[in-house]
Amino acid sequence: MTSSTAPQSPSLNQARFNMIEQQIRPWEVLDAQVLDLLSRVHREDFAPAAHKALAFADMDLPLTQPAVEGQVMLAPKVEARLLQDLQLKPTDKVLEVGTGSGHMAALLASLAQRVVTIEIDEALARQARQNLQQAGITNADVRCADAAADGFAACGADGPYDAIVLSGSVADIPPALLALLAPGGRLAAIVGHEPMMRATIVTRTGDAAFQTAQPWDTVAPRLRHFPEPSRFSF
Repeated sequence: MTSSTAPQSPSLNQARFNMIEQQIRPWEVLDAQVLDLLSRVHREDFAPAAHKALAFADMDLPLTQPAVEGQVMLAPKVEARLLQDLQLKPTDKVLEVGTGSGHMAALLASLAQRVVTIEIDEALARQARQNLQQAGITNADVRCADAAADGFAACGADGPYDAIVLSGSVADIPPALLALLAPGGRLAAIVGHEPMMRATIVTRTGDAAFQTAQPWDTVAPRLRHFPEPSRFSF
């Protein structure tokens, strides 16, 4: 469950170090396990060939040419902060919606027991499987499906989950996903509308009881086909 041990060039190592020290630590990502993982799971190995030079940039990285809304690697600091906030344990079963390149799935799988990750785009799902295989990640299962279809049926097959992460933004957190959390389970999502969205961490504290925190602000592209309630009121 570790990244490739192929020798890395000094320039790549320096760029990765700079990403961690200048982007990620200032965003209050201070968990030593998470910071070490970001050094070991090489982000550039999951970046598309056309954008490898931007792998460490403080930006969402397009995964397709031409770019398609929502099909990105989230900015490094956003992935890192979501990962830290989930507080994963080695026994956790995790659901991710929005596999993208597979980078977040690799980070999740390195801390948890098992990851089920769902990607709506077939080409991206294939590429993510290849990226994960090349990185030596064997406990992440990439599935191609529309996560939001049929009441989130594709998400429920392996539930309940100890952690759920939405790798993209949503207008609201669907109750069907909260229902898939095990007792004590956590869901991490970026919720709201531009120009400001809130990182939202929901913990299941009982059968029908949930505790919500919104510790930081950011903006992220939408996950496709999630419910989009009307913002207009009369």
